[in-house]
Amino acid sequence: MSLRLITLSCRYLAALSVMITPMLFGLIGCSERETPAVDAATTREAPTEPAGTAVTELPSWKIPNIPKAAEAYYAPDSLHVIAQVQDPDAQKPGGRGGEGTLTYLFTDQGEDIVRINDRGQDGCSYYFPDRPLIVWTSTRDRMEMPVGNWFDEREYPRGAELYISDLKGNDVRRLTNNEWYDAEVSVSPDGQWIVFGRQTDGRMDLWRMRPDGSAEQQITNTEDWQEGAPFYLPDSETILYRAWKRSEFGKIEPTPMTVFTIRHDGTGLTQRTFDHDMNWAPYPAPDGRHYVFVRIAENDNWEIFLGDLAGGEPVRLTFNPGFDGLPALSPDGTKMLFARTEGDGFKGGIYTYVMDVSSLNLGPEHFTGIPPIATTD
Repeated sequence: MSLRLITLSCRYLAALSVMITPMLFGLIGCSERETPAVDAATTREAPTEPAGTAVTELPSWKIPNIPKAAEAYYAPDSLHVIAQVQDPDAQKPGGRGGEGTLTYLFTDQGEDIVRINDRGQDGCSYYFPDRPLIVWTSTRDRMEMPVGNWFDEREYPRGAELYISDLKGNDVRRLTNNEWYDAEVSVSPDGQWIVFGRQTDGRMDLWRMRPDGSAEQQITNTEDWQEGAPFYLPDSETILYRAWKRSEFGKIEPTPMTVFTIRHDGTGLTQRTFDHDMNWAPYPAPDGRHYVFVRIAENDNWEIFLGDLAGGEPVRLTFNPGFDGLPALSPDGTKMLFARTEGDGFKGGIYTYVMDVSSLNLGPEHFTGIPPIATTD
């Protein structure tokens, strides 16, 4: 299998079109059962302090065997991952999308590679936690519609729909059937709900439904805020997400983004960040309190930080002169997938790395509840 370039998937493309150069790719991971040789050039001394006090980068390494891929997430075993991989059979996306991508599964050792879909262009995807199923986004049944532009919220692919299948790509069932953009999908830890983003008439909001596509319900309904990237917290009721304002998009760079939580019935909206900074790509930790996200540091340097839903100053986790982004934690809280540039900035390409975050105590054994409010200090 020859994999060259790969496009970013649906969850983040609109923000990236305003904020950075177009070539952003990759997210996979590395196994806890057999750790590849660590690249000394990209590994820093691990801190011994508890969560919230790291001052240097923890050990990190590049995933072997698998070339560039986009927005990967771990399976319940904290070993297998799901991602969008550049594939010659994929439909070419519009705008700056580069080559098309299709959904693949593989281990974070770069083994057991399975292609799930064979046509259209695919976006974000996720594992079910309680059964051998996955949910994924594709235009496979709407290829006659304009291909759209994953990089521009004004041109999201209108044919993007949600599908469910087994881990071999069999028993494919379509969950949504409309001419809107349905994507940015994930699953609750108890496996009872699917949460996703839907754009209608240019407005992006969060929705939920049952795994069989029933009981569809709108969670947010806002005029200015563009909500997206929803992920459930461990209670299977609270959702973490980021949002930007349509009134600011394209006018302020980088795009200001705010992190919120909300109950999946639409109540309990809680603002978690207050700095008008770019708090991009938040992903919750299994301890129910912390989350990883991306912020621009000095010299236009994109780095990954550890945030606290209770408030306080975030802790920087990556220290690299290039781009670091698209973080996702393993269900056991021991590893973090992220994308990193190599070589001459983005010209060197973005590759998938894994960070050993076991010393940060982010695992489910530390879950004591969701912080009810966030402080502004």
